[in-house]
Amino acid sequence: MTRLNWLRNLSPIDGVAAVIACLALVGVVWSPKLNQAIAKASGAMQPVGVSVDVRQLQLAQPELLLQSIREEGRVNIVIRNQPAGRVELVDVVNVTQPLMAVQPDGRIVEADIANQSQGLHVRFVLKADAEAAASGVVFGGTKLKIGVPVDLQGRLYSFRGVVSGITLP
Repeated sequence: MTRLNWLRNLSPIDGVAAVIACLALVGVVWSPKLNQAIAKASGAMQPVGVSVDVRQLQLAQPELLLQSIREEGRVNIVIRNQPAGRVELVDVVNVTQPLMAVQPDGRIVEADIANQSQGLHVRFVLKADAEAAASGVVFGGTKLKIGVPVDLQGRLYSFRGVVSGITLP
């Protein structure tokens, strides 16, 4: 009998609050998935190329890590601290600028920087299905524009970079 007494203490307002909380929870969980399913079914999703530049990486063995990233083939992407899914990795390119010097006779001489204290600059070229809207590219429920900070995560790394290019078909 005492177990049913707590039901008598509830008011209709408590019931309405519980229903609203449940609906909000369902909306948070299903909304991005439902939007993506509708976009895929309607054909709004298009393959999009995205370039992400990561600067000043301090790596002990840069070529080994870059080869490992290429072999993995996919990366997790986080846009504005929101996980946006796993995307295909097309390529990883070392874009570190060499040291250039102009000689007295006018020639330009290039040399690799011996002191790598400046760090390595790497460009990730990614391919993903995204919704191309009038206001830009929507990927994983988040607008993706040039200059937006993103996190790229794999098995052995987690890098913070900036979107440097978007290619639409």
